[in-house]
Amino acid sequence: MHVPIDYDTLRVIWWALLGILLIGFAVFDGFDLGTAILLPFLGRSDMERRILINSIGPVWEGNQVWFILGGGASFAAWPPVYAASFSGFYVAMFVTLLALILRPVAFKFRGKVDNALWRSVWDWALFFGGLAPALIFGVAFGNLLQGVPFRFDAELRAVYTGGFFQLLNPFALLCGLVSVAMLVMHGAAYVQAKTIEPIAGRARRAGMIASIATLALFALGGVYAYSLLDGYAITSQIAANAPSNPLRKTVEVATGAWMRNYERLPWSPAAPLLGLVGALLAAMMFALRREVAAFVMSAASVVGIVATPGLAMFPFIMPSSSEPNASLTAWDASSSHLTLYVMLIAVVVFLPIVLAYTAWVYRVLRGKVPSHIFEPGGHAY
Repeated sequence: MHVPIDYDTLRVIWWALLGILLIGFAVFDGFDLGTAILLPFLGRSDMERRILINSIGPVWEGNQVWFILGGGASFAAWPPVYAASFSGFYVAMFVTLLALILRPVAFKFRGKVDNALWRSVWDWALFFGGLAPALIFGVAFGNLLQGVPFRFDAELRAVYTGGFFQLLNPFALLCGLVSVAMLVMHGAAYVQAKTIEPIAGRARRAGMIASIATLALFALGGVYAYSLLDGYAITSQIAANAPSNPLRKTVEVATGAWMRNYERLPWSPAAPLLGLVGALLAAMMFALRREVAAFVMSAASVVGIVATPGLAMFPFIMPSSSEPNASLTAWDASSSHLTLYVMLIAVVVFLPIVLAYTAWVYRVLRGKVPSHIFEPGGHAY
């Protein structure tokens, strides 16, 4: 089968698509996670907590499609990345999946028994279902920037050489805090737009605090990465059109290597700038009670923060701290030329459908959570 797009071009396209899917997950499912984190603190009564739950109740399942698409894309387009990451982050992935499973269970079971203790248990389950993924995804990005301890054996099977607690290092935990603060900001912006007082007022105050925390922590992470963090750079020739083999290159570890992309690509500093300015403007919009503007600015900050490490690391996707030459890049960790092309056709067909029904759902469900959904015989959580 003739493929009309060059292999190296398809690899760049799929690197960008993976980033877009991760950003889509952070923007859409991110406010679900942020709302769940805020649930025990913004809801002072059972009715208020029900309002919070029902603000995301109609959309959280659709939002999680982005997570499924991201996992499917990494499995099909970047098999070595999928294998190495799920081997190295096995415990973290297990906890994440447990948290994501608890969320729908809590939605469904919370209202089954009219008992305060029963409902409180499921409220905290929702809190855990929001906090754990937010923290773990941030910690994962922090470890990617430092390099993951893995290597390949003679059969090119990924072998993880580290331990779970090795992942919980200071920089990774800082990135985890950035992720939690960012999603709390985004969740607060959503809650403010979807609820009435006094919940909206509490969300507004929480959003201002989270916006400032996001700004400060993201800036601190940037200073740390610029001054103390080692990066990775390819020092040999690499054939961008050749079949994937991550062991056909040499890689060096050098301080400041992650910053070189920002020198080579003059437009790339727009990502961290968007993360910082978006958080600052979100705090201002919270203070001015501009609900839609606060949500747009928080979403812009999320886009900038998630895009920043991806642009800094290109073409690396998963560098190896144990054996730098085995690092996985966009040029040597992808599926075949034909596979990427067929998958691209599927994306061109189906991604607009996903975007269209997502836009339609949000248009239909626009506005505040109405009180009549709690009337007997309704379908509210």
